[in-house]
Amino acid sequence: MGSLSSRVLRRRVAPPRGEGADGDRGSRGGKRKRGGPEGPGESDSDGDGEREEQLLNTPRRKKLKSTSKYIYQTLFLNGENSDIKICALGEEWNLHKIYLCQSGYFSSMFSGSWRESSMDIIELEIPDQNIDIEALQVAFGSLYRDDVLIKPSRVVALLAAACMLQLDGLIQQCGETMKETINVKTVCGYYNSAGTYGLDSVKKKCLEWLLNNLMTHQSVELFKELSINLMKQLISSSNLFVMQVEMDVYTALKKWMFLQLVPSWNGPLKQLLAEADAWFSKRRKDFEDDIAFLESEQGRAFLTVFKHLRLQYIISDLASASIIERDSLVPSEWLSSVYKQQWFAMLRAEQDNDIGPQEINKEELEGNSMRCGRKLAKDGDYCWRWTGFNFGFDLLVTYTNRYIIFKRNTLNQPCSGSVSLQPRRNIAFRLRLASFDNNGKLICSRTTGYQILTLEKDQEQVVMNLDSRLLIFPLYICCNFLYTSPEKRTESDGLLDSPEN
Repeated sequence: MGSLSSRVLRRRVAPPRGEGADGDRGSRGGKRKRGGPEGPGESDSDGDGEREEQLLNTPRRKKLKSTSKYIYQTLFLNGENSDIKICALGEEWNLHKIYLCQSGYFSSMFSGSWRESSMDIIELEIPDQNIDIEALQVAFGSLYRDDVLIKPSRVVALLAAACMLQLDGLIQQCGETMKETINVKTVCGYYNSAGTYGLDSVKKKCLEWLLNNLMTHQSVELFKELSINLMKQLISSSNLFVMQVEMDVYTALKKWMFLQLVPSWNGPLKQLLAEADAWFSKRRKDFEDDIAFLESEQGRAFLTVFKHLRLQYIISDLASASIIERDSLVPSEWLSSVYKQQWFAMLRAEQDNDIGPQEINKEELEGNSMRCGRKLAKDGDYCWRWTGFNFGFDLLVTYTNRYIIFKRNTLNQPCSGSVSLQPRRNIAFRLRLASFDNNGKLICSRTTGYQILTLEKDQEQVVMNLDSRLLIFPLYICCNFLYTSPEKRTESDGLLDSPEN
């Protein structure tokens, strides 16, 4: 290589043959050749030579794929020169200690005073039912190659094997695969497996997915898989992406409870509510008049979930209050407490000049705020209000030209309920927007954070100006509101006290 480099350099720096000092021969044929003793050709040639020399002497790293394949085929698949045999689940693997020591499990086994350190055949006990022969095959094979193909349908079994063998790299890759493939069919299984095998980041991702999709993309299959403890976490969270109003959370719980009790039902989602209503109506006839379903033997297990409903925002609407009374799912003591609470809140707003929250109380907002939402199917102009009596604060929400606007309606627009004429009213709120792909994965999102907004009569205020990059429809809007001052509450109208399970 050195001689070739020299020859190339000598040819590049030599002056062109037959070219005179004036360079007139280089102009023959209508083409002017570069070069000449005093022209640019000499310096260009030197530069080219330097670059070529640098190119020839710069090392290039190339991966020999055949080496990895050879090791995997010869040593792992064929088991050549094996110095140990691993037996598990009725299968045998002829392997090599030097490769197995990449596993924390085998490294400890071979380096300590364990009996197995001197054995040529090792019988593995597999206590985890998630581990099968295919998972062990992939896990052992990963020790002989620098990449691994992980199928989402097999990731839980492979994760179980990787955790048992203490293969940290493989565990990490399983976690990444799980986070990338969360959807309605995998989310509950992934959540449970992440809890079992200590993948907190995967568990967090699954919980975020469920908070975003439970209400926005309802599914019969998902309702069936959600456990009581997991549903309790979702319903109690201020980050639940509610669509419409709190009454719709109650309706979703009713459908979920029906599917937990009748898992064999396989009808379409649009028929689910009617089936649930019919089923609970039939059961209601079997109980005494003063017993709610949640107080019965069948319903008692679901008490801890329903207690996290924010009933104060359900009974503020006549139609919703009538339904919840008719269903007789919720104990009457819960409702009595909430009726009392809301009555005192209304009196404060009307007679005690309560203008609303004065400062951000995050704990109060997260635990007791009104949760509501709206889906915008396509770009356009929208204006709406969420149903319910909000203590004389008639809030109109407008979306137009990438702006979201809140207006305190007092005199300009008709309102079905009474309207407060106080000069100023406050609301505490948080506004969130999000778009999702077909698998429910978050594409983009934005939030205002918790804020206090003061509005005079018929005043409107822009609360969010959307970047065009966020305008991916359908667009989901979710709000948390607090209309009254929490610090003015007294012990007599305390919060909901519901029986513990």
